[in-house]
Amino acid sequence: MKEKTLVVIKPDGAERNLVGTIISYYEKGGMKIVAMKTMMVTKELVAKHYPDDEEYLITLGKKSEKAGDVVKDYKQQGKMIVEGVRRYITRGPVIAIILEGENAIKRVREITGYTDPKSADKGTIRGDFGKDSILEANSQKRSVQNLIHASGTPDEAKKEIKLWFPEMK
Repeated sequence: MKEKTLVVIKPDGAERNLVGTIISYYEKGGMKIVAMKTMMVTKELVAKHYPDDEEYLITLGKKSEKAGDVVKDYKQQGKMIVEGVRRYITRGPVIAIILEGENAIKRVREITGYTDPKSADKGTIRGDFGKDSILEANSQKRSVQNLIHASGTPDEAKKEIKLWFPEMK
């Protein structure tokens, strides 16, 4: 089934001159670029993309624990992560991309690799180019610098495409 999904190359991807390389991974994986723009992320956009929703915060806190961190309060841990990711994604330009292809959401997530670059498989973008880890980021009370955001579900993709590309009706 043909789908569309959102990918955002985060500031560390742009700072490390990996934009073309990252895009080539997706193109080699059969994805087609439908729209792309370079932009600075506003505080309003990032607050909508990374909300203070309790369920979302708890999910993030549990990812820290899965990475090996001791987490006493999932919600508080998630809040620390969201605050860090908001600072991280607004620190420099990002490249927002709508990709289209067969099973695009699943395929793009496979090409991107696991959230924690230290646990991402080689051959994925994060596995090949990631330098950070969730544990290291948590110890420094900041967001993990993992190069990319990729939508995780069809509902998330639709919502995020509307958020990042409001001009696309």
